[in-house]
Amino acid sequence: MKRIAILMLLAVPALGGWTTADIMRAKTVTEVAASPDGSRVTFTVTEQVMSDDKSELLRQIWIAKSDGSETLPLTFGDKSSYGASWLPDGSAIVFVSARSGRPQLYLLRFRGGEAEQLTNGKLEIGGFEISPDGTSIAFAASEPNADEEKRAKTKEDYYFVDEDSKPRHIYLIPVAAGKREPRRIVKSAGYAGQLEWSPDGKSIAYVHSKSSATNDWSTSDVMLANVAGGESRAIAATPDAEAGPLFTPDGKSIVYIASAPHWPQAYRINIVSIDGTNRRELAETYDATPDILGFSPDGARLIFSEDRGLGSRLYSMDLKSERIAEISSGHEVFGETRMNDAATHIALTMQSPERPSEVYVTRADRFAPVQVSHVNDELLKLPIPKTELIRWKSKDGTEIDGTLTYPLDYEAGKRVPLVLNVHGGPAQAHHATFAGAYTAFPAALYASKGYAMLRPNPRGTTGYGRKFRSANVRDWGGGDFDDLMTGVDAVIARGIADPDHLAVVGWSYGGFMTEWIAGHTDRFKVAVAGAGLADLLSFTGTSDITTFLPDYLGGPPWTNLDFWRAHSPITYVTNMKTPMLLIHGEVDERVPTSQSYELYRALKERGVPARMMVMPRSHHNPTEPKMRLQTMTAALEWVEKWMR
Repeated sequence: MKRIAILMLLAVPALGGWTTADIMRAKTVTEVAASPDGSRVTFTVTEQVMSDDKSELLRQIWIAKSDGSETLPLTFGDKSSYGASWLPDGSAIVFVSARSGRPQLYLLRFRGGEAEQLTNGKLEIGGFEISPDGTSIAFAASEPNADEEKRAKTKEDYYFVDEDSKPRHIYLIPVAAGKREPRRIVKSAGYAGQLEWSPDGKSIAYVHSKSSATNDWSTSDVMLANVAGGESRAIAATPDAEAGPLFTPDGKSIVYIASAPHWPQAYRINIVSIDGTNRRELAETYDATPDILGFSPDGARLIFSEDRGLGSRLYSMDLKSERIAEISSGHEVFGETRMNDAATHIALTMQSPERPSEVYVTRADRFAPVQVSHVNDELLKLPIPKTELIRWKSKDGTEIDGTLTYPLDYEAGKRVPLVLNVHGGPAQAHHATFAGAYTAFPAALYASKGYAMLRPNPRGTTGYGRKFRSANVRDWGGGDFDDLMTGVDAVIARGIADPDHLAVVGWSYGGFMTEWIAGHTDRFKVAVAGAGLADLLSFTGTSDITTFLPDYLGGPPWTNLDFWRAHSPITYVTNMKTPMLLIHGEVDERVPTSQSYELYRALKERGVPARMMVMPRSHHNPTEPKMRLQTMTAALEWVEKWMR
């Protein structure tokens, strides 16, 4: 009752502007799935639960009619349920829940009754796929390590680096009631996932990589397993990284995406016969980051989504001519997109600067989205700050764009303090997303305090094509720095930003750029760097993505130490005068916490105002709501202290 009371309290919007509590009320909608006939859609709603003894993300499955006339939750309780997938006849869904202690598969029939647990064991279940006839479920899972569990109990839980990865195999269970002992059909020496049934149900295509480690993304291959006997053979196993297999409707070929095995990735769609012959690389898409949704009903066209600039688009590709056509246009921002097996409907999440993320359904042959969820309607009772899309030219003439959010009480002609917000990646992007969505630095929160916020997309950003995404290779802190500074100059030139009241914030690569900026200019009064890379040399030796910076900087550090030092923010610590708050997760494998410790100690030694906040149990991004709340609070308080 205590948790429910707290959630109800948070459901009342604040008056006059946004607070951190308002930001925490924003719900996330994911895992959309239209029913086989397109009449209904399921999706997952994630809430941020906080009470005296809880700080967690709670996920539950909802269902809605595709005309938007009815929406209701399907699962309840204090344990998460997620990942719903429809049986082919539309009579039930299969989903994952940890309600029994560890994630297991469940079946919920719409004719009534409780959800039925399908699996019951110690298998660590990953993704799953239902067979075309609805009689079987294939799922990927790792087996428990008895020796590891024993050593954990006796406090002998040492491990050897790179030698502790659990293989992930593929199993099969029947949907019908009775004995459901999982049958292993693929024994993997590495990591199996991304399962896809053939139309006739006799084969399963899947992706195999060396391990689950992020750094091993480049080792992924497309394999084909025989369901009856379990034999596997390679369909696409080249030096490139292959992923996302999908059978053509006739079952004779498989399409997949492939990228050269280095950062930043650039994917091309390929098609190959199921015997491994007749391989063909299809035309490159606009951004070389296609997310394949499926085929048109006649199998002649491939449907996919992709980022474009500050928004997203739906496209179709004619498989014969390879001509690409837009299905949608504009600056709508898609979260997840998924087409039903009949290729009649696409379910997606969508948002804009003025409207929070919700679930929509559109016909696949024409983009006419109907909103079917309203889980974030409470946020619309708050004043929404104005956000506009702006564009400027960098020093070398490169066109850069971003979003500019105004203070809630902005008066035309009045100069206001400006927050420069740098995104991570660097191959991520600032999209035209809802101003009140949760981030470490929410635009609506700062707008309520009288700040404008510029969220630019410098070179290296995704959504602008392969060439633009690679334009910062061997140039971190060069052209990207110019892109950011000219963006600030453009907002000043428009009479909006006060040049004497500038702040810079960022996370991950954005944290790197925040620290880099502090070492190369004194024009900012305050800085907040989250999970920033201060020393590129020590980062590469301790991060879980050891190939990342060598790909960006042209080789390992020992081949050009001076170059690596020249691109590390800590090299310029003697230039830094900007008061800086450093925020870091204590168990961040991506950017180890030592990166912030190094810079913090150096700043304190030099007498530069600095604070460092460490979040226990947090990895690269905080997932516990209380840690998210404190991240927002600490950042805003630091900016307020030095800007005022």
